[in-house]
Amino acid sequence: MKSIMQSFLVFAFTLITVSAFSQDDAISKYFNQYVDDDRFTVVYISPKMFDMFAKMDIKELAGEGDQEAKVAMEVVKDLTGLRILTTEETPDKFYNEAISKLKSLKMESIMKVRSDGENVEFFVKDDGGDNIKELLLLVGGDEFVMLSFTGNINLKKIGKLANMMDVKGAEHLDELEKQ
Repeated sequence: MKSIMQSFLVFAFTLITVSAFSQDDAISKYFNQYVDDDRFTVVYISPKMFDMFAKMDIKELAGEGDQEAKVAMEVVKDLTGLRILTTEETPDKFYNEAISKLKSLKMESIMKVRSDGENVEFFVKDDGGDNIKELLLLVGGDEFVMLSFTGNINLKKIGKLANMMDVKGAEHLDELEKQ
């Protein structure tokens, strides 16, 4: 009886683990599908790079008075990844394709904006509590933008960081702060 129970627990744990990875996998697969495509501008910052940033001494990097660097380091220490895809070639096609892939994920749409031929949608995945584990921004219109932050995310801090980095599509993160 004990071995049956152990087998069941191992099976259940495996099923849960595979399910969790497959959710992340859809966004990773979508990103990886276009990472070598010359039509796209691609940015990928790995968990290891964020870990290295978090270990840096902010005073050495920015000096005592650099408030922007302090804000950036506050955000970076809680992030584990950043992926960005942008293209101006058939942006609506890529926007619609990304939206259809997201329907299978357990990500919640938290805001949609449609204005002047541009579609903007924000998705989050949380841990069931107050923590956001992934923030995904999709933009379609004159260009396609996919911006994915992973980690322990504070929406107000993310908006400030993205604007400091001057990332395409980041101006839409200001809309989250207003909500």
